[in-house]
Amino acid sequence: MKKIIKNIGLVLSGLAVLSSCNDSFLERTPTHDLNDNSFWTTANDLKTYNNGIYNEAGNNNDYMFLLGFTNGAWSSNTHSVFAYEAQSDNMASMSSRHQWATKIAAGQEVVPNDAGRGGWKWSVLRRINVFFQNYQKVNADETIINEYAGEAYFFRAWFYLDKVQMYGDVPYLTEPLNTDSPELYGERMPRKMVMDSVLRDINKACEYLPLDWDSDSPSRITKGAALALKSRICLYEGTFRKYHSLGDHEKFLNEAVKASEDLMALNKYAIHNTGNPATDYTTLFTSEDLASNDEVILYRKYQTGVLGHRLCGYIMANVVGVTKDLVDDYLCLEEDGTALPTGLSAVYNDNSIEDVLTNRDPRLTQTVLDPRQAHDIFFNKDQYEYPILDGMKGNKSTTGYHAIKYYIAEQDKKGYGKEDHDAPLFRYAEVLLNLAEAKAELGTITQADLDRTINVIRERAAMPALTLNPPMDPKYANEGISSLLVEIRRERRVELSFEQLRYTDLMRWKWGKRLALPVLGMRFEESDRNDPHFADISDRVKTVNVDGKNYIDVFAGTDFENRVFDENKHYYHPIPVNVISKNPAIEQNANWE
Repeated sequence: MKKIIKNIGLVLSGLAVLSSCNDSFLERTPTHDLNDNSFWTTANDLKTYNNGIYNEAGNNNDYMFLLGFTNGAWSSNTHSVFAYEAQSDNMASMSSRHQWATKIAAGQEVVPNDAGRGGWKWSVLRRINVFFQNYQKVNADETIINEYAGEAYFFRAWFYLDKVQMYGDVPYLTEPLNTDSPELYGERMPRKMVMDSVLRDINKACEYLPLDWDSDSPSRITKGAALALKSRICLYEGTFRKYHSLGDHEKFLNEAVKASEDLMALNKYAIHNTGNPATDYTTLFTSEDLASNDEVILYRKYQTGVLGHRLCGYIMANVVGVTKDLVDDYLCLEEDGTALPTGLSAVYNDNSIEDVLTNRDPRLTQTVLDPRQAHDIFFNKDQYEYPILDGMKGNKSTTGYHAIKYYIAEQDKKGYGKEDHDAPLFRYAEVLLNLAEAKAELGTITQADLDRTINVIRERAAMPALTLNPPMDPKYANEGISSLLVEIRRERRVELSFEQLRYTDLMRWKWGKRLALPVLGMRFEESDRNDPHFADISDRVKTVNVDGKNYIDVFAGTDFENRVFDENKHYYHPIPVNVISKNPAIEQNANWE
């Protein structure tokens, strides 16, 4: 299995790797000229052509679904999985380079004039559909032909998941169009019909893709990756249909269960657990090479001199912070060995940031900097004491909670475009969480299900096991869901933070209203301004009183202070103006006119 995962990483290493191998091919035979018999003759032609699909899907100037740390140093600042968290309630960013995401979170997105990065872009779909138009011309073993078809089905399913998440109803195209094709001026297909087609595609990918590829071919997308994607797709669609009252949600939830259990039955993947709860979680995000990690199903490979990024440098340099809302969701470890939410805990207090981070789920201090560990994590990179707030010298945090997930000091020292640690795209932990949530939504979950899913994940962190009837967290008591579902959602938020999933989770649960809440940071009383550590703090650091205590009010006095979430508008993004002007049959999403 290790060889398989490693080679998948190399295929998905990004535009730089695969373009260097195939530029001459792409220039000599562009996609619009590949409809004759000069190319589609051998299985190797299918492999070569599909390399171009990998390339284009990994071009993060246009597409954001195959992301990781992006395909370049600059974009790892503006559009990496880390930057994407600014759309959600997990991270608060004051960086101008994250403003596109901060505007979305604050309800200030505007209708764009044209398709921007990750938006209304379709070229990779054309490339995929050219494959389907021609692949059966090849004279080769049917099983081999189907394996390459499985790759194309995989990418079309992933592409359309991304489009539906953004826009809802979208044109659904299965033929490569030309400039005079009437389909270019067609209407959007209802999202339910699109997602039914996505399910058919991903089922084909799961059927056709091999467990691994033969020794004469570089290993590529496998059945395991397809099942992981299907698990993600079906949980998303099933819960979106349920909470947005679209109907027929059970079909997708049952398919999410099936995909997750089918992947588990492969016996190829496992939760990474060496028995060290203080480091096992962070190893998934701070490893230079994920080839030997059995939890990682699919990752984006970075390699010195081939494809690099600058994520660690930008984590330090950008003015961002983990929100109090996320920090509060990590459970407290009680003296009797149980784990409780902060609102029920007998050991929790927030008199200092060190107190907040004491007696908590170990994943918290592998995501948020504990000031007591700063010099170990940064290897004395600077002389500063943490936390660092606006006005102070050093790398500032908007909230006082410095984000450290993905951070490696040795990588930071490599410099611009030279960082090369790998980015996980699909993890076994996500699949286990998908299974638990889908079964809970269906009302079929048992203690045995919890023990083979969430409790395996918790075991890595040395956290107490979850049972079927946990106490209700007062924070979520009015959300209209069971205490068990609260805990399943908590586990997902904690385990998968900063992995490009939180925003779409909020959307599918119809929890967009959480984005309209004030964005708070650490506790900070007026008397703290007299602390020598905070001598240089700026007057721009504002606080708000909550239940008799003061907390940093991140966006007070800024353009993002007055946050809104319109339930009739903000679950989808606006379609660019020029798209509608070119095709009047495309109607704007509701209330974006």
